[in-house]
Amino acid sequence: MTKSELVDKLAEKNGSLTRKESETIVNLIFDSMGDALRCGEKVEIRGFGSFTVRERGAREARNPKSGEIVDIPAKKVPFFKTGKELRERVDAA
Repeated sequence: MTKSELVDKLAEKNGSLTRKESETIVNLIFDSMGDALRCGEKVEIRGFGSFTVRERGAREARNPKSGEIVDIPAKKVPFFKTGKELRERVDAA
């Protein structure tokens, strides 16, 4: 499902919302989640899963084409852990 499909489904399920209002709601949710992760907070959606930020340390890697050693700096990456209810729903499908 894409973001635009989610917006369409929200507008369809709730007849009092226009597509534009649905798009605003979806964007607000995603922006709020992104802002929370950027600040280092955990985002938890009960029954679905949780998003956290993990830190990857600096390391050396090898360029496969030239064989040259390349330094990769430390960085932060988003991490998603599925909730129990979501795992069970996917497994039952």
